[in-house]
Amino acid sequence: MRIAFDFGAVLSQWPLLATGVAWTLALTAIATVAGLVVGVLCAWARASGPAWLRWPVGAYVELIRNTPFIVQLFFIFFGLPAVGFKLSPEVASLIAMVLNLGAYATEIVRAGIEATPRGQIEAAQSLALSRVQVFARVVLPPALLKVWPAMVSQIIIVMLGSAVCSQISVQDLSYAANLIQSRNFRAFESFIVATALYLLLAVALRRLLNWAGPRLVFGK
Repeated sequence: MRIAFDFGAVLSQWPLLATGVAWTLALTAIATVAGLVVGVLCAWARASGPAWLRWPVGAYVELIRNTPFIVQLFFIFFGLPAVGFKLSPEVASLIAMVLNLGAYATEIVRAGIEATPRGQIEAAQSLALSRVQVFARVVLPPALLKVWPAMVSQIIIVMLGSAVCSQISVQDLSYAANLIQSRNFRAFESFIVATALYLLLAVALRRLLNWAGPRLVFGK
């Protein structure tokens, strides 16, 4: 039996695909910035914060890292309304992505912080710098530099994981692919195109982050 593929039927729906790519990139961009902030703050709390703060931060990290992302997403979108917090699919997806990336970023950044030589910190303290200044100017930049490749990989994983957000009707790339195949019954072609687009996005985002990190994050 000969199988005829028709990728034109999928590519002709390029506005849907473009919208899906835009939503995927938008969610990833916002989640990356917010997730990195959460990760840095929580890493500081776990590495050198007050004792009363370490336990709840550690519980948050362990909870997120040991449960599936889709369960976290469903809890936020379907569970929170039961206690009075009803969120739109986009906001719920963004919160889930930020919390997920923040938990993994916490451990990644903490590894970099703990690798900072103690003598470097003591030298900064001898210059009468405050704890915040020591952390922000002496500890954090080299720590991020050490762990940036791992951080980039985690951001890519979060972007690819955002595909499950289509399950709550976020119009991302996987939602677009599923909608297209439901219209023309070209499931193979639809998801091959979606796979190729995800691959291109991942490669492009990795190169962008590897280029931007040393220039924007580390100030080199």
